[in-house]
Amino acid sequence: MQLESKRNVLQLSSLNHISLVCKSVDQTSEFYINVLGFVPVKRPAALQFPGAWLVGHGIGIHLLQSENPEYLPNKTVINTKDNHISFQCESMGMVEKKLGEMGIDWVCLRVEEDGIDMDQVFFHDPDGFMIEICNCESIPIIPLDGKMHKPCALNKMRVQH
Repeated sequence: MQLESKRNVLQLSSLNHISLVCKSVDQTSEFYINVLGFVPVKRPAALQFPGAWLVGHGIGIHLLQSENPEYLPNKTVINTKDNHISFQCESMGMVEKKLGEMGIDWVCLRVEEDGIDMDQVFFHDPDGFMIEICNCESIPIIPLDGKMHKPCALNKMRVQH
C-alpha cells in the first residue's frame, strides 16, 4: 500500500482514547483517578470482559484486565525513551511537589531549543506504563514543510452527569 501525500486522508478529527492492559484494573483506575484526575464513566454492558473507562483532559483511557497479569513486565527503571502518554500542565513545580508528596518516583528532564526551555517529568503508572507531564506548549511546533503551527486545544469530551 502506497501512502498518499494528503494530510488527512482518513478525515480524523481527534484522539479518542488509548487502551492499557493492566495487572489490576481497580489499582490502575485508582491511580488515574487520584493522581491524574480522570473520571470513571459508564462502560458498555456488551463488553463481556473486565475493564474500566476513564475520561479527562480531552481523551479517554480504556483499561483492560490482563488475562495473565503475572506475565506483564515489571518496569521499575524510568526510561524517558519508553512508550508514554504526555500531559500538558500549568505548573511544573506543583507537579513535582505533588508527586513527591504522593511518594511517586519520577525523573525530570529539561530540553532547550532556540533559547526556550521545556521541562518534562516522567513516572510510571502501577503497570509500568510511562506518564510524562510537561510544559511542552513552550516549544513551537514547526512542521517540516516550514509553516508555523501552534498546538490547538483538544475537543472537550462530553461527560453526562
